[in-house]
Amino acid sequence: MFAFKHGRTWSVFLLLALFASLFPPLDTMTEARDPIPIVVTIPVLKDLAEQVGGPHVRVTSLLSGYENEHTYSPKPTDLIAVRKARLLLEIGMGLEVWVASLVKNAGDSSLRVITTSQGVGLIRDDADTHEETHHDGNPHIWLDPENAVIMLRHITDALIEVDPGHAAEFRTNQAGYLQRLDQLQKELAARTQRLSDRRFIAHHPAWPYLAKRFGLDIVGTIHMQSGTEPSALHLQSLIQKMRRENIRVIVSEVQLSQRLPELLARETKAHVVVLTTMPGGLPGTETYLDMLRYNVLQLVKGLEAA
Repeated sequence: MFAFKHGRTWSVFLLLALFASLFPPLDTMTEARDPIPIVVTIPVLKDLAEQVGGPHVRVTSLLSGYENEHTYSPKPTDLIAVRKARLLLEIGMGLEVWVASLVKNAGDSSLRVITTSQGVGLIRDDADTHEETHHDGNPHIWLDPENAVIMLRHITDALIEVDPGHAAEFRTNQAGYLQRLDQLQKELAARTQRLSDRRFIAHHPAWPYLAKRFGLDIVGTIHMQSGTEPSALHLQSLIQKMRRENIRVIVSEVQLSQRLPELLARETKAHVVVLTTMPGGLPGTETYLDMLRYNVLQLVKGLEAA
């Protein structure tokens, strides 16, 4: 009787051991099944978070790349995504004025909001009207790759705090990405250094960080404030300046209407170069590195052709 029970006990033990070998521990399964849910405001933050987090993050971007980040209106699905998220990544500086109410309506006190512009050297806009919207400076910081380095550090630190078990992997991913970013920046800087004419008119004040980094010269802007139409006097002044100084390139954005850039181009025989401020805004700009390469090279080609 004892031998039978003893044998049966060992049989059960062996079955349990086999079962355990087939299925990983529950916490490992949960870790594999449930990457960190992250919500970001714009696609560039999605790309940076995925570059660092790899398979350990699940990132939802509220904007897809074609919308205007200034005037975006959150959808009900955005509220659901924020309620499920552990991190929300934003640029800050008044770029996403709609984020605060979205987070408040989500009502999740455990949600951590990471403002990735902290510590960035800011550029003040020339127009007082634009500064009324962005009191701290121009918010399009990510268009300078050196600022992307700072943003990536904030993202990496936040991921390590939420998931310290993968800290080494996050640091390795960060280092690899920074190396690729540095190499691309050097290539693009070498390309822009050969330009004889670096001047262009901007459609919207999105480009001062990129222009400063790569030695380009913004000599005028069509829309000084997002959401408002420029006056006829301002447009006429730009046309006269372009004719007088022989400025032949207007930089526009795929996210904006091309009506006014095309009007100025017709009046001055200039041509419009359409770029994107967001990864995914144009074919071939799916990642931040792709977007940076596309924008700089397209602008260089436009300036050389002019």
